[in-house]
Amino acid sequence: MSKKLIGAAAVLCAAALTASACSAPERKSDTPSSSATSSTSTSASASTGGEATGSLTVLWNQYFYALNSATSFGNNVTNSLITYSTGSAAWYYDKDLKKVKDESFATYEKVSDSPLTVKETLKDTATWSDGVPVQACDLILAYGAQSTLFNTAEGASNEETGKVDQKGGVYFDSSSEAWKLIKDFPEVGDNGKSVTYKYSAPYGDWEYALFSNGAGLPAHIIGKKALGAADDQAGCDAVTKAFKDKDKTALAKIADVWNGSYNFTAMPSDKDLLVTNGPYVIKDMKDKQSLTMTANPEYKGTRKPKIKDITVVYNEDPTASAQALKNGEVSIIEPQATADLLKSLQGNEKIEVLTGTTATYEHVDLQMKNGGPFDPAKYGGDAEKAKKVRQAFLLTIPRQQIVDTLIKPLNPDAKVRDSFNVTPGTPAYDATVAGNGLSAAYGKVDIAKAKSLLQEAGVSNLKVRLLYAKSNPRRQQEYALIAASAKQAGIEVINGGDDDWSNKLGTPNVYDASLFAWASNNDAVTGAAANFVPKGQNNFGNYNSPEVGKMYTEMNSLTDKAKQDELNIKIEKQLVDDAFGTVLFQHPGIDAYDKTKVKNVSQMSFVPYYFWNVWDWELVG
Repeated sequence: MSKKLIGAAAVLCAAALTASACSAPERKSDTPSSSATSSTSTSASASTGGEATGSLTVLWNQYFYALNSATSFGNNVTNSLITYSTGSAAWYYDKDLKKVKDESFATYEKVSDSPLTVKETLKDTATWSDGVPVQACDLILAYGAQSTLFNTAEGASNEETGKVDQKGGVYFDSSSEAWKLIKDFPEVGDNGKSVTYKYSAPYGDWEYALFSNGAGLPAHIIGKKALGAADDQAGCDAVTKAFKDKDKTALAKIADVWNGSYNFTAMPSDKDLLVTNGPYVIKDMKDKQSLTMTANPEYKGTRKPKIKDITVVYNEDPTASAQALKNGEVSIIEPQATADLLKSLQGNEKIEVLTGTTATYEHVDLQMKNGGPFDPAKYGGDAEKAKKVRQAFLLTIPRQQIVDTLIKPLNPDAKVRDSFNVTPGTPAYDATVAGNGLSAAYGKVDIAKAKSLLQEAGVSNLKVRLLYAKSNPRRQQEYALIAASAKQAGIEVINGGDDDWSNKLGTPNVYDASLFAWASNNDAVTGAAANFVPKGQNNFGNYNSPEVGKMYTEMNSLTDKAKQDELNIKIEKQLVDDAFGTVLFQHPGIDAYDKTKVKNVSQMSFVPYYFWNVWDWELVG
């Protein structure tokens, strides 16, 4: 499995996280659950004004590379920004984290509690950019590809291209606990405009998992490409039939297109691969340099764009981003936040600076199945010895020093984050911290104890390869602080900085510990399972705890928030007891835009960040 992440963070989707590197796949953040109170507006309000006009250039820190962000390869913040802008769903978050229903795309309802049954009905205004209506076959494709219920093989994803070797069977490179529980084939109705899903077990977060990610990819296009269908309707019908009949030959062909055909960094020669159903469509791409979206002429929904063309250029260097904004080369940026960067942006009359705390958090995960220092196989299968080595390393990570040195200059109130899954400041955070044991175990650096644990394990000259984003200044400093602290315990932390770090997360043999971030894209509680359960889409360290797996199975069925919170504390305590890894800090956020050129720009803590209302951006003058 391979997953890319952005230099500043990762995203989870299927559940709730995305590597900022999604559940729908924590988008690579994860599901750290953000417990922000969320209410629902009845529907999206239509954009006012006439036809979209003009152009705008904005900046992001990693180049786009996949139009299918539901695969483990494509699950990344940078891809999610574009798939969000070019896609539609039954609801989305506004800047206050309230759910806004887009009833111009679809409506949904709970039909029954026992068994849990929900129905989604597509509107006539839901249309693909080639003019073909969005139909039930598109929802069936999303369900079949992400549920894992139709997989017959363990596929292997190429870390460079995302292309999947299906090992002679069927393998869709995705995973969703929500879709997995819909074991009965969905019922198609209303002349192909509705789908009814019946769950095999209760699932508390069904609204997040099923209806916040839209139809995904066009079944009529995939049906033609994978199965040779003669026309659009035939392609649509062929995809539905392949899943309904469990036709392994046809499904393997569909999976091949779904997994690999939508991975590209430059304009594909086949323009059918650019068919989407949102306010924007991709118009042009310069390989790993820029991507231009244009207003979708076939879009009939309520989120009609005001700006015709939006170009996203890419640069990971925060200083270069700020300079590009000052020079007028770009109009919106969201660089990695530093005190110097904030100071350089403030005081400029034409620049509006937005600051806050994001739903992205920094963490260190350990690799447990690579024959390395944290793998029991290294010690003849002795799991306790391997755990002591993991504990020793974690005891050397200077969490407070990292926050004091790198984050407090930007946010004087910054604190170490002490939960794997709960965002600081939310109602469940304090109780989670009090019960999970993370602060008690690793709240302070303890070199003496680390040395003692290594001595008990009979391990000396320990070497740990730390993978991180090489060109990211903050990560460079984090590595230096970790390496200096670990050295005091006789541990050599090898510099594994790599500009291609996100590709290598799914390659266990190249690192022993990883330093990156997860970015939440919703406030559901179940999505974090993808980080910790065996074969979970975001479980890069190959952590395997039957206890945690059972607890997440139980979590899926809970609808009482208090009970969910109680069970999450037990899950986090197990993660601490097993020395899974550790958490460092919540990312501070800076958005800045040129108010002389664009308005209606605002900050949101979840993915898709400042892109959340891209259709409402408006040129000034």
